[in-house]
Amino acid sequence: MRLALLALLAKEPAHGYELKQALEQTFGAAYPQPNIGQIYVTLSRLEQNGLIQGQDVNQSRRPNKRVYEITEAGREALAGWVAEPTEGPRVRDEFFMKLVLAPATGVTDRLALINKQRRHYLNIMRGLSRLAAAEDRNNRVAQLLIEGAMLHLQADLDWLERCQEELD
Repeated sequence: MRLALLALLAKEPAHGYELKQALEQTFGAAYPQPNIGQIYVTLSRLEQNGLIQGQDVNQSRRPNKRVYEITEAGREALAGWVAEPTEGPRVRDEFFMKLVLAPATGVTDRLALINKQRRHYLNIMRGLSRLAAAEDRNNRVAQLLIEGAMLHLQADLDWLERCQEELD
């Protein structure tokens, strides 16, 4: 979340609640709703690290609010994050470790593991389909996020088929 907050602050200064709203509006229900407490803790850490700076703003009839803006060090950290490739597929997959090792323990067989994992993925897929149907069609960011998750799940389902073919 820290780099997402830096990205939002690179656009314009904001206080914690505005950042929470910006995340919710940008990603919709497809992305876990940020906890306001977590946002303020993260902002505090970013400020301690010199990546943002905050300023208290007086409000009539309300408590002061703290508005944050990104620093030059924050812009450099953000540029580094954006420039760095994101992790690709994971080779150390916990399910695959179970699939290979569990049968030797006598706890279960491979087909049972594959079928259980397949049901789990299909349940997630149904949930994502419901989420996509409920999400605002105009929020292309949320729709793309959901679509990406569904494509990953489809690839995982295809991989389960391949495992079943090869390991039986």
